Amino acid sequence: MRIVPIALAAVALSAPVQAEYLYGFADVNINYLDWTSGTERDSGGFKEDFYYIELEGGAGFDWGDVYGFFDMENTFEGNDTQDDGTDRFEGNSSFRIAAKFSVGYNVWNNWQGYFQNYYAMGGGFYDSTTVIGVRYKIFTESGFWMTPFLGMNYTRTDSWTGVNGGMLGWVLGYDFSVSDQKFSISNWHETEFGRDDNYSGSGGGGSTGHNGALAFWWHLPVPENVTLGLQYRYFDNKLGQAGYGDAIIYTVKYNF
Repeated sequence: MRIVPIALAAVALSAPVQAEYLYGFADVNINYLDWTSGTERDSGGFKEDFYYIELEGGAGFDWGDVYGFFDMENTFEGNDTQDDGTDRFEGNSSFRIAAKFSVGYNVWNNWQGYFQNYYAMGGGFYDSTTVIGVRYKIFTESGFWMTPFLGMNYTRTDSWTGVNGGMLGWVLGYDFSVSDQKFSISNWHETEFGRDDNYSGSGGGGSTGHNGALAFWWHLPVPENVTLGLQYRYFDNKLGQAGYGDAIIYTVKYNF
């Protein structure tokens, strides 16, 4: 898989030898994604509910920060194959992998040069989206933070490759406590705009697409390294489907 050597190379090239480590986190989580009935209907039966296991981590340095995850989808299903050994394309129950890597390099004040790559493959397809641009970091004493970014979108699929307009996105969060219980709310969102007319990865949905998730997290006091999450997953003209679609994701994280 190409994303692994690309990610390792990016870290090696961007991190100074004497970089000062500021913070870091890592977790493994198990998730169940439950598509709404309307999304399953509109997909023509292609979208099905599935489990996935995710490895996730990030770190901050005096020069900037890195983040990444690696997903194994349909982990407990195995490959959905026909008698002749070929992939069965009814539904999405084949084993798949997805990964994302991002790096922000400090330029001036809270401005960063920004790079991210998302890669997914399985069931006879692959999709790679690379964004190069700028990011701005916002942190407040109230517990709210946000990192919006804007960049050029370069896309590779099994049927099309090229510059694919731009992407505007953000990650944001808010940490708070209620009766000594720790909670947080987070949202990641990406809007693709100016997509090429020949790009088919949107499912024929036009020049603009949206993709993201809004999550509520409960950081358990006992055991203190476990987090429970409820996520609202949404898309519009993305994930191989025109129109709006959504799902609920149930998550259990183990934090290292």
